[in-house]
Amino acid sequence: MSQSIVIQVGQCGNQIGCRFWDLVLREHAAFNKKGTYDEALSSFFRNVDARGDEHCAEDVIGGRNSKICYLKARAVLVDMEEGVVNHLVQSPLGEIFDQKCTITDMSGSGNNWAVGHEVYGPRHREEILQKVRASVELCNSLQCFFLIHSMGGGTGAGLGTYILGLLEENFPLIYRFVIAVYPSADDDVVTSPYNSVLAMRELTEHAHCVIPVENQALVDIVNKVGRAAGTGSRQSVVTESQGCLLTNPKAFDTMNNIVANLLLNLTSSARFEGSLNVDLSEITMNMVPFPRLHYLVSSMAPLYALADVNMPPRRLDQMFLDAFSKENQLIQADPKHGLYLACALMVRGNVQVSDIRRNIERLKSSLHFITWNQEGWKTGLCSVAPVGQPHMLLTLANNTCVTHTFSGIREHFNRLYKRKVMAHLHHYTEVTGMDLGCFSEALSSLTSVIDEYGHLEGTGSHLARSVPRMRIAV
Repeated sequence: MSQSIVIQVGQCGNQIGCRFWDLVLREHAAFNKKGTYDEALSSFFRNVDARGDEHCAEDVIGGRNSKICYLKARAVLVDMEEGVVNHLVQSPLGEIFDQKCTITDMSGSGNNWAVGHEVYGPRHREEILQKVRASVELCNSLQCFFLIHSMGGGTGAGLGTYILGLLEENFPLIYRFVIAVYPSADDDVVTSPYNSVLAMRELTEHAHCVIPVENQALVDIVNKVGRAAGTGSRQSVVTESQGCLLTNPKAFDTMNNIVANLLLNLTSSARFEGSLNVDLSEITMNMVPFPRLHYLVSSMAPLYALADVNMPPRRLDQMFLDAFSKENQLIQADPKHGLYLACALMVRGNVQVSDIRRNIERLKSSLHFITWNQEGWKTGLCSVAPVGQPHMLLTLANNTCVTHTFSGIREHFNRLYKRKVMAHLHHYTEVTGMDLGCFSEALSSLTSVIDEYGHLEGTGSHLARSVPRMRIAV
């Protein structure tokens, strides 16, 4: 079975990563009743128990409070402030992290992409490479890096995208998937539009697949789930604080939980068996027809599964309809108003292939696919459902509706750029390696992506001559 390494960068990346490791251990504990180290666990964990595989996992996923942890997460934790990483390694989950794979500094990046990318990146370059290589050497079938970071801050956006470039340079054959959390329009970091646009250029150039997630879309989902749940249980999947950084549940814990579930469902086929398992390489092959247009819109259903809600399970067919509704998207966009280049349905649980095919036929009439890929569906079926749920659906769509998010970022950038003679730019240009040309190049790259998606949406059946085409595997 293939392995993946998770690289968590900045406060946001590490908090989401914390939730992911908590959930993935719970899932394996429910599936692996004997508590032994198996292929499923090897995808994200390594065995450090000299006694052998039959004992190594029992104290970790068997429910015992052992002082010795025999599983170590395939993870690298990076932040230019010590607080979040220190809290994480000292939390109930701290035993699973190899402290040799943590990288911290003292002062932070000051919400400045340039400091993260041009100062901390070169300063910690060798340390980052050394610790990533150490993790790579402990894999026997490494397939993918998952990079988790925010787009609005200095460390997440700046150092996160610097690390992405290092991965391409040093491990070009390993897939690079990015979970990027975009700031809300009213984000309290005034320079977040600059950080987002500068980071976008790096994501476009160096990632294989990017799954954008908007903070505001997460807030909307939390509110919707909250209305359905009423008052959440202290022991719910969403609000339970065990293994997380905060002792009191807060709204952004729930938001982190949603993103962690995205990664949990995305990697289910890599961890468990199924009749139609989807390899990560198949996602890039089937979902990315053009190298630069690798941004995938995601959604999950049912949403009530993300909270301890006393509701009867919804009909299976309704789950498919919900996943394509505007309210379930992890960005603020409606895919039904965009053009699909490709779409993946990643189903978990007690679902039959015939159920998937039936729902695809039901959905076809309401979804608009580009003419040269009318049958552009990729389907996956993992037999292991999420803990406590009969089934779950994750959709990934390469859809032109993503330009709604990108256009909003560009608008906020231009608004800030024009204010008071290019407000706050001096904080960036005083950093060695940065000048105004970096901003214009980044803005041009973002505009190019928007235009390429827009051209496809406008023509539908005609390919842009300026966009190189890749073959889509059927």
